[in-house]
Amino acid sequence: MEKTTEQEKVSLLIIGSGPAGYTAAIYASRANLKPVLYQGIQPGGQLTITTEVENYPGYAEGVQGPEMMVDFEKQAKRMGADIRFGLATKVDLSVRPYKVEIDEEKWIEADSIIIATGASAKWLGLPSEERLNGFGVSACAVCDGFFFRNKEVAIVGAGDTAAEEALYLSKLCTNVHMFIRKDQMKASKVMQDRVLATPNIKVYWNTETDEILGEKTVNGVRIRNNQTGESQEIAINGFFVAIGHQPNSDIFKGLLDMDEAGYIQTTPGTSKTNVEGVFAAGDVQDKIYRQAVTAAGSGCMAALDAERYLSSKGLH
Repeated sequence: MEKTTEQEKVSLLIIGSGPAGYTAAIYASRANLKPVLYQGIQPGGQLTITTEVENYPGYAEGVQGPEMMVDFEKQAKRMGADIRFGLATKVDLSVRPYKVEIDEEKWIEADSIIIATGASAKWLGLPSEERLNGFGVSACAVCDGFFFRNKEVAIVGAGDTAAEEALYLSKLCTNVHMFIRKDQMKASKVMQDRVLATPNIKVYWNTETDEILGEKTVNGVRIRNNQTGESQEIAINGFFVAIGHQPNSDIFKGLLDMDEAGYIQTTPGTSKTNVEGVFAAGDVQDKIYRQAVTAAGSGCMAALDAERYLSSKGLH
């Protein structure tokens, strides 16, 4: 079957459907930009694998992550956004209008683009980790630490993020068991010193996680010393993975300025990339905060930046 070469022209194309993409769609629709949003491989983004969200303003009783993303989508649709299922597979930013290929079969021409493709947490790759994700396993201590107040937790990771999250958890939890694969941490000296000086953080060097234990929720972890081969089980209620995130920016490599980890670089205080008329919002360009509320805020910025750009070019 031959691939189609169908084309369509839009004013504003939004790629991605987490808080950043949907908020951009809400603002852009209200500005009458008639945005077209493609949801990508995981409609709703990382929040669809989160259970309860208690720190997003306006949800006084808390909300399930997937439910919140349905609310965002409904609001964007009510404002008139054209929301579609599909994955951006190729990009051409060499000439305007820019071109984006969807599902390897259709090309969209766009006067401006908002990239809100997010980031994906890196995982250890254990079946038990996948099975218990959202039921005691988490990749965000700031999001989920509250649910483990006065409980025992474990965290895997050796960098600054892992150190920060371990310190955050130490203020909420009884004990934090920190597993580090090597005999040293990658975190900055000041962060290492803080971790090692915190009485309720216990650091395990040369340690691998073999299995997260529990049927329906986490109740323990089996670890192994990778030098002695010795195994032990620890009773815990929460297991946090802090081995980094991977921005979903591969299709833009070589086209947009990125840092060494692949996060799209934007002009500080704006959502502007190094290509005029192309904007980035949410976790694909934010490796510091990575919260639903900050992603939504940057989605708003991107829509406002896109509106000003299109107006300045006489395209709106």
